[in-house]
Amino acid sequence: MRTLVIDDEPFVLKLLARQLKNLGFEEVVLHECGHDALTMLENQAETIGLIFCDLQMPQMDGVEFVRHLVRIGYTGSLVLVSGEADRVLQSAEKLARAHQLRVLGVLHKPVSPEQLRQLLNGKRYSSTAAAGKSYGPDEIRRAIALGELENHYQPKVDLASGSIAGVEALVRWHHRRDGLVVPGQFIPAAEEHGLIDELTRAVLSAALRQARLWQDAGHHLHVAVNVSMDSLAALEFPDFVAREIDAAGVLASSLVLEITESRLMKDPLAALDILTRLRLKRIRLSIDDFGTGYSSLAQLRDVPFDELKVDRGFIHGASRDPSLKAIVEASLGMARQLGMKTVAEGVEDQADWEYLRSTGCDLAQGYFIAKPQTAVDLAGWMAAWERRRLRLEPSAP
Repeated sequence: MRTLVIDDEPFVLKLLARQLKNLGFEEVVLHECGHDALTMLENQAETIGLIFCDLQMPQMDGVEFVRHLVRIGYTGSLVLVSGEADRVLQSAEKLARAHQLRVLGVLHKPVSPEQLRQLLNGKRYSSTAAAGKSYGPDEIRRAIALGELENHYQPKVDLASGSIAGVEALVRWHHRRDGLVVPGQFIPAAEEHGLIDELTRAVLSAALRQARLWQDAGHHLHVAVNVSMDSLAALEFPDFVAREIDAAGVLASSLVLEITESRLMKDPLAALDILTRLRLKRIRLSIDDFGTGYSSLAQLRDVPFDELKVDRGFIHGASRDPSLKAIVEASLGMARQLGMKTVAEGVEDQADWEYLRSTGCDLAQGYFIAKPQTAVDLAGWMAAWERRRLRLEPSAP
């Protein structure tokens, strides 16, 4: 895999290239000018699997370069590098991710070998067509009909006790040619072509059947399912959910429907009708990705949510970032006053875990705990987690 490094400082350019080669990246292409790098990419973007881009450059800065990467359809991985303030770097990273670029992370100048190694350790880089491929409505419709969609489950654990509380169902597609396809490659098309409600119902039904299997095995887990806006526009949706719960033979309270707050109120009356009926049926409602939309407080006021899920963008690194810490603690405090359970997503390391335990947050999920996995793999993870959680208990004074 070829790696591209762009920086207007020759010394920094050569230093980063040497560090990359020490880590096994043999073919490193260097450019001091964003325009020159872009010209090269326009002709051979498919040969570059990883780009390191400085933000502060003359003629074409890193933000403009990111915009051009989107224009040319770059599907490889990206690392942003800068000596600017943290908040500038964070804003640039969020912008690149919003453009659906594959951002591995950010690096602060001067880049140390250890900093670089930690960022790249365990990461996967790809510029293959399958990695950035999207799929059309006919293929998605066929996948739903043939049962090619499979739920993976990411555990949620109780922060106070470390016990397993539930899981979030996250759909994957076992494509007959391309292997395991992640949601970002087919969910947008499903939404655009009116297939997302059918897809959501398939995910929900499968999750409830799996919840029954866990229940029969002695594991009483809450199962969370993401709900589309199309489903929240169908007035019979609460009755469909109730029928599926009865068919699976589980308690209504064991199901959590997660609604992304930035998309919630496009049709306020229909959504309020449906969500209120769901709560009357004792189905739990979670406001997902809290803090990323424009009407969060109005939704908390109007909709009978009983759980607030703080977005991963605020959780990871909050113990070290005063701005993130202020947002997290304000969100948790507000939820407590409203009598809502709280969930933190994006718990990536032990610092995140220990900080959240100190805040009184109820539940946590993230790669520090476990990645999304099949139901079969989850059984093995449960046993391993029971041993691991004892080591995470704070030491006695």
